[in-house]
Order: sequence, then C-alpha cells, then structure tokens
Amino acid sequence: MFIDRVVVRVTAGAGGSGIASFRREKFAPMGGPDGGDGGKGGDVIVRADSNLATLLDFTYRDHWEAERGDHGSGSNKTGHSGADITLPVPPGTVIRNKDTGELIGEVLEEGDSFVIAKGGRGGKGNSWFATSVHRSPREWQPGEDGELITLELELKLIADIGLVGQPNAGKSTLLSVISAATPKIGDYPFTTLAPNLGVVQMSDSRTFVVADIPGIIEGAHEGKGLGLKFLRHIERTRLLAFLIPIDSLDWQAEYDQLRNEIAQYSGELAEKPHCVVFTKMDLLGELDLPPIDAPDAFGIFAISAAGRLGLEDLKLAWWRRLLEMRKASVRPIKDVVLP
Repeated sequence: MFIDRVVVRVTAGAGGSGIASFRREKFAPMGGPDGGDGGKGGDVIVRADSNLATLLDFTYRDHWEAERGDHGSGSNKTGHSGADITLPVPPGTVIRNKDTGELIGEVLEEGDSFVIAKGGRGGKGNSWFATSVHRSPREWQPGEDGELITLELELKLIADIGLVGQPNAGKSTLLSVISAATPKIGDYPFTTLAPNLGVVQMSDSRTFVVADIPGIIEGAHEGKGLGLKFLRHIERTRLLAFLIPIDSLDWQAEYDQLRNEIAQYSGELAEKPHCVVFTKMDLLGELDLPPIDAPDAFGIFAISAAGRLGLEDLKLAWWRRLLEMRKASVRPIKDVVLP
C-alpha cells in the first residue's frame, strides 16, 4: 500500500532529576554534598532510509517516544542519558509541525538526518548549590520535560522524469516497457491509483528514474480526480514528459489543458523543462509526428510502447537533456591564485 502522508506524535525523553545527597564515610563525619546530576533525555531523530518507499509503517505506530534520562545518585554520579530514537523515512520526506504548519525540515538523500524533538536537560544535584556560607544545601533540580510535537510527514517522490497525462494516456505501459517496474495496466480510466517509480537502464551504466503519476483531468489543481493528491510527486522531478495518445480527439487542447493544470498547481513546476510524447502510434502504423504547437518543449516524440517503437530515441533525448542539466548545475572551480 502506498502511503504518502501521515500524522504522528513524537515525545523526546525527559531529563533525570538531580539528587540531594551527602557523603557518609568512615572518618568523614562532616562530609559535604555529593548529589549527582540527572541524565539528559533522548532526542527524536528523523533519518532518510533508501530502503523505504512509503510511510506505511507510521500507520501502525503513531506515537514515538525517546528514553528518559536516569536520576542522579550519590558520590556525584550523573544519571545515564536516555537513548535517542530514530524515525526511518523514505528520501524525499518533508516534516512539518502539524499544529503550526511550520516547515521543520526535509531529508532528500540516504543518511540525511536531523533532530526534530530535543530531550530534556537533566536536573542539577545539590553539590552545585554548595557555597562558603551554605555548606549543606538540600536543593536539587528536577529534570526538564522533553519536547512533544505533532508532526505531519509528507512524501514527495524524487525522480528525473515525471510522466504527465490524462487517464489512459499510456504512462503505465511506457514505464513497464522501459524499466523493470510493474504498474497496474488496464483499459479503463484511473488504472494507476498511486505513483510508480522505475529505473531506466541504458548502456554503460547510465541510469535515470522515471515516475508514473496518476492521470490528471481538468480541474486537478482544485482537487478533482486524483491529480491534486499526487501532483506533489512531480515537484522534485527534473523533467516533465506530457503524454498524449494519438487517438485523442484534440491533441492541442489536451496538451494545453495539461500545461494549464500544472501551471495552476505550481508556477515553479510549470517552468521545468518538458517534452511532448505522442503514444499509441501503433494505431496508425507509422511514427510521423502529428502537428502540435509546443514552442516551449525541448522535443516532440512519437512512440509505441506496445510495439517497442521510438523508445530508444526518447530515452536518449531524456538522457542528453538530463546530462545538460547536471553539467549546468556544477559550479566551475575558480582558479586558485598562489602567493
């Protein structure tokens, strides 16, 4: 089951309390205070785990609590600090404070982590309060409570190419042919009910990731259909591929409608590089490009996933465009002037 949004409560560990204690040793009748401090409470940490692809585990456990610190003891012994607890999440997870809506952070790559709830500080023992005029203090401090936060975890898939199209545009079929992914395929609308990821393997160890997003209909940015629920999964894609089936009633209108839905959802998303891919060309028996006005597209392609036609040219064009973007994102190293 694909779960991409959950609400969980996390509680950091409380700090242990300090203690009021006095030395009781033979031949030391006037032993001074020796109360130790309490240990620090454990933190709650979020860490990206690339072995995960969904937030499903958090539907079974919605409250995570770190260990509290131990209390101090005599002989100035500090209590043991509480163990931290780690929440493993898929890369691409955004963490927000559910009550305030504040963005706490996000993890994008394997091993990325940060503390989302800090453990409480341990209290001080009575040895801290001894002075030259107050030699037998009985004061001590209780430990502080750990932070308690209600979090909203939201997963945004990370992919190089995002397949965008209306229901039954051939997105799932294309993904199943160019990768090892096995999305559900059917001849009825909204076959895809959850995003699917596939790794496209080219020669010489060249690979990139393609995301198949559930069909987008008119008004998706307002919550119609499934589009609004899953549009966020293409926010982090580098390129968009608008798929238009050759048996569509109006190719231009369908392309314009898809572009408009993306723009209405996010202006930043609409500015991403994109191409147009005509699918199901086997219905015509040829790969001649239909006329369409798409001046902002970096390419227009015609394919047949079922007939395995035009796929190599499409993958190569995607790879070249991704390579250009990667090179452009690398900052040149400035010449070092030696003294």
